[in-house]
Amino acid sequence: APLFSSSTNVYTRNSTPPLIEPEHEQLSIGRQCELLGRSRSWYYYRGGRNRRRQEHEQHLAAVAEEVHAEIPFYGYRKAAFEAAERGWDISVKQMLRVRRENNIRALRLPPPTSTPRTAHARYPYLLGNREITEANEVWQVDITYVRLPGGTVYLCAIIDVATRRVLAWNLSNTMETLLVLMPLAWALERYGIPEIINSDQGSQFTTVDWISILETTGIRVSMDGKGRAVDNIYIERWWNTFKYENLYLNQYATMGELRRGIERYVHFYNHRRFHQALGYRRPAEVFAEHTGGEQYAEVQAVGA
Repeated sequence: APLFSSSTNVYTRNSTPPLIEPEHEQLSIGRQCELLGRSRSWYYYRGGRNRRRQEHEQHLAAVAEEVHAEIPFYGYRKAAFEAAERGWDISVKQMLRVRRENNIRALRLPPPTSTPRTAHARYPYLLGNREITEANEVWQVDITYVRLPGGTVYLCAIIDVATRRVLAWNLSNTMETLLVLMPLAWALERYGIPEIINSDQGSQFTTVDWISILETTGIRVSMDGKGRAVDNIYIERWWNTFKYENLYLNQYATMGELRRGIERYVHFYNHRRFHQALGYRRPAEVFAEHTGGEQYAEVQAVGA
């Protein structure tokens, strides 16, 4: 039976366990622990171990805070991948736990009210039930608007569906046809000719100039069904991503500021942002594998 009850063996984390004499000539530490009804690990339990754990937890929290401060819209998975790429040893589960404990959440702001466009059908929708697996198989193009203090401006972008790479974009303060023709011409010159280009039924995509370029180059024209934004889902998702991760987080005052912000974000999206649908790889990396091209070729803004 133990010589002492458990209630007498109380000590703080930073103190030495009582009643143990490490230098005893006849009784080993293990035997003394046995007489006290304790295991050897009880004796070797030290506050220093907890201090080291506390320091490690503080390090993980600092890593999570640093990634969040730079990329506030990342969830815990992408934050863990970003931390690993920077050389920090933190798993996805650790990142989730640390973010919860420190109340770190991906920043999400509500979108502004949008106004739907009116359009008229011109061409059939060709992507129904189609599995798109190759770069330059299908491109999607669309226009969105951005409200600035000085008025509304319009942004056109073209995305490769299979790799999610943004191929070209253009910003303008008018809805003239050049808004869509200039990024199309640049993308065709830089990346080649896709099999299909899909758009909505907006007037810019039904002009003689737009249709003639596509038909002359042998590109098949595909258009969304009337009122079906989901038919152009990949570019619509990119608008959502861009607006939540950049536009709503910045107070762009001028068209020049907005243009520079878009340029920075498109580069980040193509070359740095982990994409879940691509197995947490980057669009530029996947596009380069498909085409054998240089993944760090810049996406240029075109037009005024």
